[in-house]
Amino acid sequence: MGVKTTKLKNWLAKEGRSQAWLAKNSKLSNNAMSDICTGKRDPNISTVKRIMSAIRKVQKDAKVDDFFDI
Repeated sequence: MGVKTTKLKNWLAKEGRSQAWLAKNSKLSNNAMSDICTGKRDPNISTVKRIMSAIRKVQKDAKVDDFFDI
């Protein structure tokens, strides 16, 4: 059984950015970001907002649906 690939993890790979970069810019722990990127944990609304705020610094037109199944 392999690691689940999430939309968020795919975006990070496409952009050449690390989970650590996103964790730092979202003010989340590396462990929390890893769990979210691998699908082990679903983020709450507050966490989604923090992640989207960081993503929109580099992709202004990013939509929540592009990264999360909400």
